[in-house]
Parts: sequence; C-alpha cells; structure tokens
Amino acid sequence: MTSILVVCTGNICRSPIAEGMMRNALAARFGPAATGLAAPRVSSAGTWGVEGAAATPDGVKAAAERGVALDAHRARRLSLGLAREADLVVGMAAEHREALERDAAVSERTFTLKELVRLLESLPPPPPGAGPDSLIERVPAAARARREGFQGNPLDEDVADPLGLPLQSYRAIAWELDEWIARLVDGLYGADHVPAANEA
Repeated sequence: MTSILVVCTGNICRSPIAEGMMRNALAARFGPAATGLAAPRVSSAGTWGVEGAAATPDGVKAAAERGVALDAHRARRLSLGLAREADLVVGMAAEHREALERDAAVSERTFTLKELVRLLESLPPPPPGAGPDSLIERVPAAARARREGFQGNPLDEDVADPLGLPLQSYRAIAWELDEWIARLVDGLYGADHVPAANEA
C-alpha cells in the first residue's frame, strides 16, 4: 500500500485538515464503495508539532463543515524516519519542503501541495482507471519535471497558516485545501471516473 505524509508546522491546523480531506477523497476514489482497492494511507506531522496536541477548535469546526472529523486528531512531530516511510510528502508551505532537503531520497518525493499539483498538471495525464499505485510513477515524473526547470508559480506555493486567526480564516483555508486536494488526486490518478467492481 502506498502512503502519503502531509506536513505543516504544528500539525494542529493545516495538515490535519488536508490529511482528512485527502483520506476522504482517496477513499471515495478507491475504497469499497468504488473499486474495493486499498486507498493510499494518509497521515500528517508537523515540523514543530507538540506530540499529542489536539487540532484547534476552529480547525475542527471548519473541517467538520466539509465532512472531515478531526476530534480524534493528535499532533505528531515530523522526523526523518516518518518522511522516509512515505511514498509522497506534501508540505503546506515551502519551509516544510525545505525541512527535508538534507535527505536526497526524501527530497525527491517532497513537494508543496501547490507545487506538486502544478507539476502533475504539466505532465501527460495518467491513463483512465489508474489505480492507487499510479502514485509510484507520477511522483518521480513530477520530480523529473522539477529538476528540468518547471517552476510553476514559486510566488504562490504556500497555504497560509490560520493559527490565531478567526474562524472565517480557517474556513477559507479549508476551502482552498479542498480545491487543491481535488486537483492533486486528479493529477496523481486521473480525472476519469474509476468504475466500481460491479460496473464492468
């Protein structure tokens, strides 16, 4: 089973929301109600995460409004070991990608969310009906495109941190994450409908 690690700073705002949205999107794409395949595993961590901290109340509320439950979330501190176990690491901002640059193998599969979406959208799309393992091919292809000079929009790489801001800011971030994660899933696995097992 492939795995995705989502990273932010404290692992109490952005990355938990993104983790939950990504898990829901992948379950809808590959889970028992769709193909019955094993969806990629999704987890999150923070570069300065306080182990065991709960998601912020406004983050919990904004996520719940979009169908993501964060009540049970507990923060984890990012480690190189966690990153090495993941097939893809998705940072919420450039600083999170840069935190893993010292490990060459990990840095090849570490991107900001917006950077990765733009890289994937610059490539030929996956074949129709691409399965969960499409990620294993698409991530190195995105890394090659980055090495070859595709920059996307380096002035718009970060998802802003809503910590300390009002609920409306959390809602705006949740909306933004929802949009970019939908594009990420399409970029990794294709935009075509994946037939359910009983449709063929």
